[in-house]
Amino acid sequence: MKKIFKILAIVLGVVLLALIAAPFLFRSQLEDLLKRSINENLNATVDWEEFDLTLFSSFPDATVQVKNFTVINHEPFAGDTLAAGELLELEMGVKQLFKTSTDKPIAVDAIALDRAYVNIKVDSLGNANYDIAKENPGAVNDTLADQSGSFVFEVQEYAITNSRINYLDESTKTYLRLREVNHEGSGDFSADVSNLTTKTNALASFDFDGVNYLNQNKIALDAVIEMNLPQQRYTFKENEALVNQLPLVFEGFVQVNETNNELDLSFKTPSSDFKNFLQVIPEVYAKNLDGVTTTGDFIVNGRINGVVDEERIPMLNIEIQSNNASFKYPNLPKTVQDIIIDARIVNETGNVDDTYLGLNNLNFRIDQDVFNAKGTIKRLTTNALIDLALKGRLNLANLEKAYPLELEQDINGMLTVDMTTSFDMESVDKEQYQNIKSSGTASLKDFKYVSPELPNALNVAEANLSFNPGTISLQNLEAQTGKTDLSAKGSIENLIPFLLSKQNLKGRFTVNSNTVDLADFSVVEEPVASDTPKTQTAKASAETAIKIPSFLDAGIDFAAGTVIYDNITLKNVKGNLSVADETARLTNIQSDLFGGRIALTGNVSTKTATPTFGMDLNLSSVSISESFEGLEMFQQLAPIAKALQGALNTTITLNGNLNDDLTPVLTSLAGNALAQLLTVEVNPEKMKLLQLLDTNLEFINLDRLDLSNLKTQFSFQDGLVTVKPFDFNIKGINVGVSGTHSLENTMNYTLNLDVPGTYLGSKLGGALAGLSNQNLDQYTVDLPIKLTGSFTNPQVGVNTQQAVSSLTQQIIATQKEKLGQQGEDKIKDVLGGILGGGAKPKDSTQTGTTPTKRDSVIQNTASKAVKDVLGSLFGKKKTVQDSTKSNN
Repeated sequence: MKKIFKILAIVLGVVLLALIAAPFLFRSQLEDLLKRSINENLNATVDWEEFDLTLFSSFPDATVQVKNFTVINHEPFAGDTLAAGELLELEMGVKQLFKTSTDKPIAVDAIALDRAYVNIKVDSLGNANYDIAKENPGAVNDTLADQSGSFVFEVQEYAITNSRINYLDESTKTYLRLREVNHEGSGDFSADVSNLTTKTNALASFDFDGVNYLNQNKIALDAVIEMNLPQQRYTFKENEALVNQLPLVFEGFVQVNETNNELDLSFKTPSSDFKNFLQVIPEVYAKNLDGVTTTGDFIVNGRINGVVDEERIPMLNIEIQSNNASFKYPNLPKTVQDIIIDARIVNETGNVDDTYLGLNNLNFRIDQDVFNAKGTIKRLTTNALIDLALKGRLNLANLEKAYPLELEQDINGMLTVDMTTSFDMESVDKEQYQNIKSSGTASLKDFKYVSPELPNALNVAEANLSFNPGTISLQNLEAQTGKTDLSAKGSIENLIPFLLSKQNLKGRFTVNSNTVDLADFSVVEEPVASDTPKTQTAKASAETAIKIPSFLDAGIDFAAGTVIYDNITLKNVKGNLSVADETARLTNIQSDLFGGRIALTGNVSTKTATPTFGMDLNLSSVSISESFEGLEMFQQLAPIAKALQGALNTTITLNGNLNDDLTPVLTSLAGNALAQLLTVEVNPEKMKLLQLLDTNLEFINLDRLDLSNLKTQFSFQDGLVTVKPFDFNIKGINVGVSGTHSLENTMNYTLNLDVPGTYLGSKLGGALAGLSNQNLDQYTVDLPIKLTGSFTNPQVGVNTQQAVSSLTQQIIATQKEKLGQQGEDKIKDVLGGILGGGAKPKDSTQTGTTPTKRDSVIQNTASKAVKDVLGSLFGKKKTVQDSTKSNN
């Protein structure tokens, strides 16, 4: 017995040793065989990161694992990925590893592909990227059992898991996308005729000729397919498919020929329960059907047969019918009743243009509201021709109460329709609206519209439309959003293109309103994810951005009793607004504002990230104080207006950028303005600058300043306001103004005052102060004043000393001229008076007396004074020598 256990232990040891050693002994050999098979049979570049061989997981079979592999096409699809995957497994019997080079090729029993991507493509010339097998003239046929290489595929089973498959045929404009593919099959591919048992689950999307028919729809197929490989004929024997949750059974065959494919397939629902109708709707919309109660029937019965090639499609006859059906979801209060469906998808010729959908009858009722539709859609795959008749009444809010819809907004309102329409999609695309034939009426009442482009709901009390060929007339519209009320009528050129193909809504309207608050058209924008601190993000999220709707292309003649824009209230507003390409153009806008009248022409655009504007503005007899308080732009352009009371006329031309709330970005403004002041008074107490001027200029009382009919011009560019020099008069004093100020509140102005000498008499010293006011009135001097700093913290520089010096020079020059025309006695008298001397001594020649010693002293002193004053008048300076002599 011990010997038996010992022998068994030795055998097990040898087997384990073989299992451990085999991967090392055979891995290199198998990898070389696989590379040789690829090079001999495939016209593509195949590569992988890791090649492995294991015996433990599949014993008594051996498993070859190829990890992270790629198959890259050559011409005419050079560089395209045909296939890639994380894992490819090939199973074979262990004894296959011990074949010599003279034996038959290694036979592969099973293939497994995991997390793969297969990209199949056929170009417009019919070239297929999967056609990568090299030509082998000696091969009798091209089957999976071909033994021309080092491997032969005698596959009994295969599997594809967690994979993606794309199929694009550019010649037929067919695009199939499969996601989350899990497919397995078993059969004998080495036999000429065998049965293939398959099981498939995937999410399918399917486009044909630009039309989407499936979008991530769940499909499942359990089928037994008879494979006749020599004839390439595949017959469905037992099968059941699931599209979303709708079960279908198939029968028929597909025949693959050299130049075309032939098929004859029929399918139908295995039962007639109306729940089948709900099951065909994508699950994301239909939701859980557990507990849904239904009555009536729903039947799908179809046949697809004929030849498929570059010119033909198979003939179609698919019927969808239901009669007197109903359904109710367990958690919803309403029931959809009296459901009648009679529809067919038909093609009787095999010509793709002859495919059409016939809707013979579609009818349903919710409560007492009945809705009915009939019509056809022809040429489905080319220029679709739509012919519809709609009639009925429907409370839109009941749709969500009867069916589990998930919409971006609640739908509501009472819709009443009685209309017919006929048009082709090519006319819609080319804006040939004369080809759209519509007639009838439609009305909507108590409708509430919510949109990201509106901060408040738009409540439509009533809207009535009449349909005519080419146009739709809006008979009346009564609506309100926030504080804004609207009453409108007009015409719409392309409502159907707007609804069907998202084209711009075009039309011409007349709109009247009692109140329009532009804040009702602002948008609260979501904060952008970033590393910005939370406090800044919260602030940004609260900001509003007014956006001009991108879908509007319309002209509007409007009149409003009140328009509220930020903190400005306009009265009796009328004019024209045209909207297109996210730009609003205003023409002939007139309104009462700030106690006067405003006229405006301009444009506002929100098309770019930074909104822009341009305008010509005319203000007539408006209140300066109200304008200053209401217009931030006015505060920046003319800060001095804060201290003015009265009215003004002004014309302003400007352009620049706008903030998100459509208020101007002041630093971006460029333009010019002309202002005329009307009956204006000045209140220095309201501005520190005027208070300082009033204090520094004792001879001017700004309280009594009258600036009536003053005209000024200024321009602004790059944040700087430049005032064109202008003059005005204050009680006989001419004032010249020039300079600039920035929109950041800094200023650099110069005031030049032509001041009569009378106002400076008190500042003259010595003999000059003795001149009478009458004499000083004949003199005027420039008194320059520099205004710097800011309007809130001004710096006033008054150069009084320069003015007094100028006045002194004028006085001396005048006296000098007079002295040159008089005799010596007059000179002595005048100069003596100027210098403050005593009474003029009598002339000795006139008195006949002999001069006394005292008279000689006086005469010598006067002569000396004359010389000194005249020297001073003529600007002659004393030399050191002259000074010494005089001292002596």
